[in-house]
Parts: sequence; C-alpha cells; structure tokens
Amino acid sequence: MRISTAQRRARLGVRHRLARKAASVEEAARAVVALHATDPATVFLSAGARLTAPGPEPVERALYEDRTLTRMTGMRRTMFVVPADLVPVVQHSSTRAIAVRERRSLVKVLTENGRDEAWLDDVAGSVLRSLAEVGEATASELGGLEPRLREQFRVAVGKPYEGTQSVGGRLLNVMAMEGRLVRRGRPAGTWISGLHRWGVSPPPAELAAHEARAELVRRWLAAFGPGTEADLKWWTGWSLGQVREALAATGAVEVELADGTGLVLADDLGEVPDPEPWAALLPALDPTPMGWQARDWYLPPAHRAELFDRTGNVGPTVWWNGEVVGGWAQRADGELAWRPLTDVGADARAAIEAEVAGLAAWLGGITVTPRFRTPLERELSS
Repeated sequence: MRISTAQRRARLGVRHRLARKAASVEEAARAVVALHATDPATVFLSAGARLTAPGPEPVERALYEDRTLTRMTGMRRTMFVVPADLVPVVQHSSTRAIAVRERRSLVKVLTENGRDEAWLDDVAGSVLRSLAEVGEATASELGGLEPRLREQFRVAVGKPYEGTQSVGGRLLNVMAMEGRLVRRGRPAGTWISGLHRWGVSPPPAELAAHEARAELVRRWLAAFGPGTEADLKWWTGWSLGQVREALAATGAVEVELADGTGLVLADDLGEVPDPEPWAALLPALDPTPMGWQARDWYLPPAHRAELFDRTGNVGPTVWWNGEVVGGWAQRADGELAWRPLTDVGADARAAIEAEVAGLAAWLGGITVTPRFRTPLERELSS
C-alpha cells in the first residue's frame, strides 16, 4: 500500500489537532503523545495552537490543579509535559535508563571532589524529608532547608569547558528522573517562567521496560505514522535494537512512501479525508515539526537553515495545509511578525493573519523569546 505526501499532511493536520481543534489541553497533548517542555513557554503555545479556546489558564489548571499533565524528563533526555496516564510508560521506556547514567555521572564528579554516593544519598533523603514537611519548594528554598544542596564542585577540570556546578542543580534533576521528585507547583512569576516548585512524587506504576517501549511506539505511530525506524530512533533516543523490538511488538506494517518505506499500525491503513484548509503558528520546539527526523515532506530543505539552529532545534514556524511555509517571531513590544518563505497565495495569507491576530489576543501582552534562537526568528524579532 502507498501513502502519499498529501495523505501524510492530511493525517498531520487532523491528528495533531491543527485542522480540527481539541476541546481540552489533555486531548491536545495526547494528539502529539507529549508536549515539548524544554522551553516552558512552548507548552502553552503548543497547546494554544491546538485548542478551541486557547490561553494559559487551561494549561495551568491541568498542570497545577487537576494534575492531569506532568512535567518530566523523557525521550532523548528532553523535558516533556506528559498526560498523567503516560507517565509510567515514559518513565520505564526512557527516563529510568537516563537516570542511571545521570546518577553515575554525578557520583563520579562528586567522588573527584571528595564526596561519595553515601553522602549523596543522605542529602537526597534530607530533601525528601524537607518536602514531606513543607509540601512544595523551589530549588532556592530547598537550599535553605538543606544547605548541602548549595555546595559547589568543579567539573571538566583542565578542559576548555571547565566549570562550576551546584549539588542541587544536579541532584534534584536526578531525583526527578528516578521518579522521586516532580516539578508540579506554579512557577514564580508568569506562566513563561521556568522557576518551578518541587514536590515529592508518588512512585510511578511498575511496567516492564520492553512493554513500556512498545506502548510508547504504538502511541507514536498512532499520532505520527507513517514513520520510519530512523524517525523513531531519533525521536526516542533508543538503540536501533530497542526500536525494532518495540515495532515488532506493535505489529506495525510497512507502507510505501514518496521517499521510501514507512511503518503504520496494522489497523491504520484507511484514508484520512482532507480537512478544510488550515493555518497554524507553532512555537519553537513544537512536537509536530520535531516529530520526525526526515522532514522533507512537510518542510522544504531550502528553508531548513532559516528555521533551525545549529543543534537541530526548530524555531517558530508558519503552517499551511500540512506544510511549513514560513516563520514568525515576537518583537520586544509584543507585536507578532511573520514572513512567508514561499508564495502562499491570498487565501493562505488571510488564514495566517487570522492566526496571528488570535495568538496576539490570548498572549495578552506577554512577550515570549524562544530559548533557542534561529536565524529567521532573530531577524523578525529585531
């Protein structure tokens, strides 16, 4: 069976809730498996692009009141916001292995600085006891409750990138990866702030690693399929053997694509009807443009240098009917600016301008600067 590029774009628009909006933040997150959260603002902007009623309030409610979404380190050692039911899947498929490596690395540098793992475990125990008493606290507040978190040590001594790190800066993240802490409190400042409050995490439900990997791949195929082994290896950060094992467990089947062979779930071979024409403004690091390694079918190679930074992070993108057609940015005064990178036509321009007006309205004067700057974003924001 062959799945055309036009059909892939139709699937993207419908399934990622860009052509047909979601009624809830949880639905928007599940549509793309999880929301990228390395940049705190991305969570709100990605959700907003997919919601019938966008704004920061529904995202804050899901994160901090209903707790139907959880912020956690996941695939590729990247920060995500994950639907609550997916937390054990991400934890056991990806995060637990990352935690083992990160703890080993931290113990190594602490040993070089006169500390050992027993000392580290004692500090971790103190953190848990402190949070049991106070409920939630920022990293700075925890440093006041457990002063050893503020101790500093040298890393990469003698190398060009030698530097200083704090115990807390590393340990709290490791404890979160181990499933003992969670970033769950409202941040200090506005919704674009990254100064989140820490709390004790209930242990995630147990799940065998191979079962967790299979479930994550099944969800990825349902949202992003068709895709390739290379796409999945890149998106998950797993070994090729782990990807192939998980794919086999899902019963994925091969289909012909314009640029090779792809994979879909066996019950996902039907055509998705073309949606009504749609436009979208997606933020930097949005999960849709970051969902595949091979991107030529929705992002012309000629535009890549303008829309990505040197390490592969995508900037803000403008979409029309399943294809990236431009980029956008916000200026210091809050004004939104966008630029087409191809001739989009009058209908597309009108739809994109409507998206610009809608985004400006719900931002309500908040100015967002992406954490990772890209050439076109820098140019448009100046």
